[in-house]
Formats: sequence, structure tokens, C-alpha cells
Amino acid sequence: MASSHTVLMRLVASAYSIAQKAGTIVRRVIAEGDLGIVEKTCATDLQTKADRLVQMSICSSLARKFPKLTIIGEEDLPPEDVDQELIEDGQWEEILKQPCPSQYSAIKEEDLVVWVDPLDGTKEYTEGLLDNVTVLIGIAYEGKAIAGVINQPYYNYQNNENQKLREPRNEAKAGPDAVLGRTIWGVLGLGAFGFQLKEVPAGKHIITTTRSHNSQLVTDCVAAMNPDDVLRVGGAGNKIIQLIEGKASAYVFASPGCKKWDTCAPEVILHAVGGKLTDIHGNALQYNKEVKHMNSAGVLATLRNYDYYASRVPESVKNVLVP
Repeated sequence: MASSHTVLMRLVASAYSIAQKAGTIVRRVIAEGDLGIVEKTCATDLQTKADRLVQMSICSSLARKFPKLTIIGEEDLPPEDVDQELIEDGQWEEILKQPCPSQYSAIKEEDLVVWVDPLDGTKEYTEGLLDNVTVLIGIAYEGKAIAGVINQPYYNYQNNENQKLREPRNEAKAGPDAVLGRTIWGVLGLGAFGFQLKEVPAGKHIITTTRSHNSQLVTDCVAAMNPDDVLRVGGAGNKIIQLIEGKASAYVFASPGCKKWDTCAPEVILHAVGGKLTDIHGNALQYNKEVKHMNSAGVLATLRNYDYYASRVPESVKNVLVP
């Protein structure tokens, strides 16, 4: 079999097409005007119709094509028949033209774990901060995140006071030729694609952190970084994109609120371009199927200068956030 058609590359090519369909579903739910919002555990932990439909679409589409995969999705949904229109069976041919890194060429389907966040940044989605939203499909092998796909349904969407949820006609007004939405993908040992890598100017310390899950611990940890600026935005996927596009130099989240499906895909994209993502103690995150879902020791991620930021995490923060 040609190396371009290994299980891993077929899975990534399928995940790319599935993620694009997911982006279409996310946009359609808003255009139809009924978000179907449900509170899960509290007022900042929400689920929408888009979360539910996208998870069904991703998980069912992957399971049909790769029945031996372990697929772990964020939403706890009852088993039900999935509407055929939610199924995506295509694959992105450009990915199949790429060589599979040799260390992954013999991977079997049953060896892979897929972590799915159908809508990362749900709270921001409900508030009309649509450029914070991503769809995340992360692929892990032997506990390590090795491939990932991120769809930004509203890439090229510019939020302003005149563009609220109730006015979907304004969605695409980011310029006369702007295409709404994009998909980023990456494989360790191959690279990351679909964006232009940029770095924050040398010597600048710009921290990106949570917008809706702040705490004293988060505040203390961010302050210890001595930042020039702090960007409070939604979504782990969105924050990692800020790192690779030169808008922020470190993602600091000193809280146990982040989950494995939030970090798996973004971690791959960051690592594929030379960045680093760990917990607050500097430990690599584990993604095997038996692992607990919560990243209980927080997240620290940078494109460059990881050691500078890691060295500034206060011991008081480390003592609270136990791996």
C-alpha cells in the first residue's frame, strides 16, 4: 500500500472533510435563528443545537468509515439514528498526496483515539463572538496527540456592534472576496497547514487567557508573567491560533476547567510548528482512552520561549493545580 494511504493519513483526510461539514452546520444553526441552548453544569457551561448536531455528524461519519476507532466527544448524547444529511463520507485529496511520517505508517485503526470538541467556544457562540469559535478533531496514538484538524466556521468574520446573532445576513461581510471559514490541519513530523505562521515581535509578552472562566488563580498566574498585554478570548482552539498567527506569545490557563478534547487537536498544530503545550507543571498531556478527561493541572502553551513562561508560574499556583 502506498504510504499516502496509511490509516492515519486516510483518517486525517476524512477528518478534514468532516470538519468542513461541521463548520457548515455551525453556520446553518445560527442562520436558522434557534440555538437550542441548554445549561449543562452552570451558566457558563452551555450546549447548543450546533454542539449536538456537529458531534453527531463528526462521530457518526468517522465511525462509519473507521469502525475500530475509539471516539470520545465532549457532549453526552443519547444514542440515536443520525440523519443521513449529517454524514460526510468525503476525504480531502490534498492530504492523501502527503507522505505519512514513517513512525506512524504501520498504525492500525484500533490503536487510535479521536478527541472531538464539536463547538469549542460555545458561550461565545451564543453571544455572537463568532470568530472565537472552532471545531476540533484531535487524533492520539499511544497517549500522544499526533494529528489534528481545526475548523474555524467564521474565519473572515469581523464582529462589530452591528453584527449580532440575529442578523446572519451580515455574516460574510468581511470584504468583497472573503471566503467565510477555513480548516487548519497538522501531523507531527509532517507539519501544519492552512494558515500563515507568524510570531509576536521579539521581547513582547502578550498573554492569551480565558474570557469566561476567570478565577483568582488564573489572574495570579497571568500577572506573574509580567505581560505587556492580556487578551481574554473564548476557546482553546482560538487561543492556539492566536499563538501561531503572532497575536499572542503564551496561552496561560491556571485552572482545571479545560478538557482533553479542547487541547488535543490544537496541541498538534502548535507542536508541528515547533511550539510547546503542557500542563502548568510542564508535564505533557496524555490522550489515551482511559485517561481522565479534565486537564486538572491547567494549560501552558507557547510558540517560542516556553522556558521563560514556565519559569514564572508561581509555586502557589502549582501547589493548587495537582496533575
